[in-house]
Amino acid sequence: MSTSCQYIRWFNELTINDIPLVGGKNASLGEMYRELAGQGVIVPNGFAITAEAYRYMLDKAGAWETLHEFLDVVDDADVSDLARRAQQARDLVYAAPLPDDLQQQILAAFGQLQQQYGDDLTVAVRSSATAEDLPTASFAGQQDTYLNIRGGHALLDACKRCFASLFTDRAIHYRLDQGFDHFKIGLSIGVMKMVRSDLAASGVMFSLDTESGFKDAVFITGAYGLGENVVQGAVDPDEFYVHKPTFAQGYRSVLRRVLGAKKIKMVYSDGRTREPIRNIATAPEERGRFCIDDADVLTLADYALKIEQHYGRPMDMEWAKDGLDGQLYIVQARPETVASQLAGNVLEQFQLNQAGEVIVKGHATGSKIAAGRARVIDNVAKLHTFKPGEVLVADMTTPDWEPVMKAAAAIVTNRGGRTCHAAIIARELGVPAVIGCDNATVVLETGMDVTVSCAEGDMGKVYRGLLDFSVQRTDLAHMPRPKTKIMLNLGNPELAFKHSFLPNDGVGLARMEFIITEYIKAHPMALIHPEKVADDGELLKLRELTEAYDRPEEFFIQRLAEGVGTIAAAFYPKPVVVRMSDFKTNEYATLLGGRWFERDEANPMIGFRGASRYVHPAYAEGFALECAAMQRVREKMGLKNMVLMIPFCRRVEEARKVLAYMAECGLQRGRDGLEIYVMCEIPNNVIQIDAFAELFDGFSIGSNDLTQLTLGVDRDSEIVANDFDERDPGVKEMIRLAVEGCRRNAKHSGLCGQAPSDYPEMAEYLVEIGIDSMSLNPDTVLQTTQRILDLEQRLGR
Repeated sequence: MSTSCQYIRWFNELTINDIPLVGGKNASLGEMYRELAGQGVIVPNGFAITAEAYRYMLDKAGAWETLHEFLDVVDDADVSDLARRAQQARDLVYAAPLPDDLQQQILAAFGQLQQQYGDDLTVAVRSSATAEDLPTASFAGQQDTYLNIRGGHALLDACKRCFASLFTDRAIHYRLDQGFDHFKIGLSIGVMKMVRSDLAASGVMFSLDTESGFKDAVFITGAYGLGENVVQGAVDPDEFYVHKPTFAQGYRSVLRRVLGAKKIKMVYSDGRTREPIRNIATAPEERGRFCIDDADVLTLADYALKIEQHYGRPMDMEWAKDGLDGQLYIVQARPETVASQLAGNVLEQFQLNQAGEVIVKGHATGSKIAAGRARVIDNVAKLHTFKPGEVLVADMTTPDWEPVMKAAAAIVTNRGGRTCHAAIIARELGVPAVIGCDNATVVLETGMDVTVSCAEGDMGKVYRGLLDFSVQRTDLAHMPRPKTKIMLNLGNPELAFKHSFLPNDGVGLARMEFIITEYIKAHPMALIHPEKVADDGELLKLRELTEAYDRPEEFFIQRLAEGVGTIAAAFYPKPVVVRMSDFKTNEYATLLGGRWFERDEANPMIGFRGASRYVHPAYAEGFALECAAMQRVREKMGLKNMVLMIPFCRRVEEARKVLAYMAECGLQRGRDGLEIYVMCEIPNNVIQIDAFAELFDGFSIGSNDLTQLTLGVDRDSEIVANDFDERDPGVKEMIRLAVEGCRRNAKHSGLCGQAPSDYPEMAEYLVEIGIDSMSLNPDTVLQTTQRILDLEQRLGR
């Protein structure tokens, strides 16, 4: 582009050091356009109208004194006063004429942009305040953006509206709250090629997980149409995760996908209304599939990694796909301002202490719990009725509502995703929010006491009543690691990123059953052989589950791989021991279609379960799907830290058959570092531990089943429940013999049963006999770790 005029700077002339001149948004766009284009990151070209132009316009209009009268005495606690003064300020700025020379410079630059992109060019006109997108304050959504602007006259009007938007209610309140002087902040405007995402998709992405602060994942959200719906929280978007360390090693795989509702999409108006853009219903077939494919997700992840590396910090980025040229563009990048600034050495854990009735569910924002009286607000005009400490309930919470968001105990909305502006502000304020509940304003009523929990994974829950909860804060800065490895028991992938911050040595037991029950819901054999399902209702549900997949089997493989892969990624490169499925027949029968493939057993606890299923004709095809999923985790996702484990393996010959079949399915022990453990939970595993040790790399003692079979107590039987005790001398002797056998054969010994989580004395006993590791429930890790450190010190280890 040609040399800039006094008030114009082209993107290729700007760097991140130009924030005082063009604001954070434009400075970042210029920085990326200059520095990252050579690395393949595509940014639409454009120019910035400098903050000096804003000041020049108001100087010429003599507007400063009146602006001071409006704003110097504003009471941000008085919503009505704030709204009145903000409107007066906007009207004053909009009424100020653009000086002739400034108009000419803007129109000349627009003409040059038309030369590059064609006369039919439309542009996005975006505000860029000189104090926004800082590492310590996001100013998310505080000023306005105007899209699909065509022609010079419309461009000049949009510029005036942008200048005026420096004084929106939300922007004034945010500046007062953050301690910024209204008159020391200027507004620059970015004018850039309009990316035609109305014909494709757009969204937001972060170079970390927004809820947990986990830094080894790129988190991408997207929906059809223009990006405002995702940014403002008007739509429930698709979500994607990519694991950064394995991506950097060359593995190209999406770690996890979550299909969003995407009920509406924003497109350009058809000309029959005065509004330039409008929302229309998304077609059912579009809602049923992801808005971008895996190749697009991986391209965006590549952009995110390059942008994060360039800036040297976690980043918050907006992206758009052009439906005309098929290209993916970055249209904004700013420092992530919440999760990246959390105090890394203090672990804060919120815990519900009593059960309750869940009445609303949605996306969890943050990881806190709060309780209070609900206040349903269906119109911005009713914001003045909100009282501090109440739970704000609304259809959607835009940044205009920020003055009351700060005073809310929690926020609950019908619409929105975890990367919308409202969610960003809620995180910044430290307020738990449950976003995208769909029916919150219908189910919840003003005056109702509720408890809002974001401490139970990705799913946020609103409970009826004021439930008891507690907060545990632990300083991890000086906590040493014990010699005995402390691992976690974990089944829920949604908690994996959060629990990775606990002091740990990996995952000693990742339960496959939770993933199958919650994310797959169907019996694998019913997916392979739907012709054997003799119930039309179940067949319909199976088809609905798998309609987006080429084969029903692929649905099972992908969902299982994503669930296990998420846990393996969360703790990478520490070992994650994944137990192959260990449902009992009565449990398998409850899965969709399962009753047609499972037999009735008098005592399923010691029946057709674990290893005996894997090579049996009744389930071998289902086990092959499990193996295919695990092979995908290791070979496509690159998560070689995953260790596989075989449960309830009764005999040495059975172990040989299972390992041979796994090798046929692509999981050969020893190949490419694959380790396979066996559960030590049957007395025969202890008695023949030398023989089993020839076939496996390690043993994990399942104290629940080992106690059951040592004492002859069915742990599902209430009448003999009092005789079930892992601390029985006979059980402890079995455990000691197992640990001794592992040591004799130079194999790993661990325990993943409930005993050390429930009984401190059992944890101490395991340390005394020299076990290599114990796997604990997350809520017992900290106190058990401290107890073991004290014991090891007493023992002189």
